[in-house]
Amino acid sequence: MSKDRLISLDVFRGLTILLMTVVNNPGSWSTIYAPLQHAEWHGCTPTDLVFPFFVFIMGTAIAFAMPTKTYDSSTFNKIFVRSLRMINLGLFFNFFGKIQFLDLEGTPLMIIRLLITAIVGYALMGNFNQKTKTYLAIGCFILFMFLAYSGIPAYENVRLPGVLQRIGIIYFIASLLYLKTTPKMQLIVSSVLLLGYWALMTLVPAPGFVITNLEKGTNLATWVDQMVLSEHVWEATKTWDPEGILSTIPAIVTGLLGLQIGQLLNMNISKKSKAQKMLSIGALLLLLGWLWNFVFPINKALWTSSYVLYTAGLATLILTILYYCIDLLNFKKGITLFLVWGVNPMIVFFLSQIIPQALVMILVQNPKDKTPIDFWTYSYEFGVLPHFQNPMNASLVFALLYVGFWSLLLWYFYQKKLFFKV
Repeated sequence: MSKDRLISLDVFRGLTILLMTVVNNPGSWSTIYAPLQHAEWHGCTPTDLVFPFFVFIMGTAIAFAMPTKTYDSSTFNKIFVRSLRMINLGLFFNFFGKIQFLDLEGTPLMIIRLLITAIVGYALMGNFNQKTKTYLAIGCFILFMFLAYSGIPAYENVRLPGVLQRIGIIYFIASLLYLKTTPKMQLIVSSVLLLGYWALMTLVPAPGFVITNLEKGTNLATWVDQMVLSEHVWEATKTWDPEGILSTIPAIVTGLLGLQIGQLLNMNISKKSKAQKMLSIGALLLLLGWLWNFVFPINKALWTSSYVLYTAGLATLILTILYYCIDLLNFKKGITLFLVWGVNPMIVFFLSQIIPQALVMILVQNPKDKTPIDFWTYSYEFGVLPHFQNPMNASLVFALLYVGFWSLLLWYFYQKKLFFKV
């Protein structure tokens, strides 16, 4: 790795992406250990840490990607295009399962979808000149919006929000604030956003309700999603989206808190002093998040202000430990696995969930009753499940096998110095 990279940050990113892959790809969604599930509503499990950790890490990385604060039209364009490319990748993930071509079904349609995936992936992650990147990013976004609102039946309910979409928005705002404001001003903005969101969610009732509430489907964030996104929300929730509009406001602060740590790590002070300051900041954020939880419960779906502080505090403490061990003590034994995941996160984000969707389209014969069964389910039910008495263990091992597949692929990319970026 190049000398200007912070190895501990890459390792932290790798740990986060690896955990994401485990929790998103169980053998069966009905047999999952509790820590690998999201909290039912209020509360926080290890799985609920994945998304905010990645946003926090992205914010930290901004300070390393742009150590010299130079703002001009060229810099703005690069930030804008990179943000839009991330948003487009997230949008395409939502469109993938909706793509139709003539009357094709099954494997032939899967091949068409994968060909389109390759084209879109190359357009959005290819190493073109900046002008070409700009045209491709804007063109893809316009195409997705046209399809979503064209009235074409296949796309009338396609989801528009998503993980990468939120990350793209946060990256854009955090990058501009980094270049145009001081760390002190960024903290002021963060405080205003967290307090303002708390006030909105607890003092302003959703139209049609006399009092405010933070329950599923009846809070202000749900109403905003219904009014703006209408049918274009996550199909599992139907009337609101966990990556919806209003909850993106506090999510910006998660990125800004990561940015604060990135700027601290860029300060011209000793590594030991940096670690000590990070330890204090992490503990303070964790305490404030825990205290705020009593009046504004920790909740990932609503991305509550307490959730922001609590998860940012944990992220800071984990990064502190990694920084102290790896960058201060120079202890690097056993980190390569996480490093190969950490330096290539975008390709995993984009493809690790596309592949299962594709394999679901391949139908094979069920050995038990001779009925069709998709290849992804077949691989689990007849390749892994029979070897375990506890189905939860089988489900976890299936996810770990998928992680193993990606680890080998990412190791190959790492050895060949293939890094996929937007």
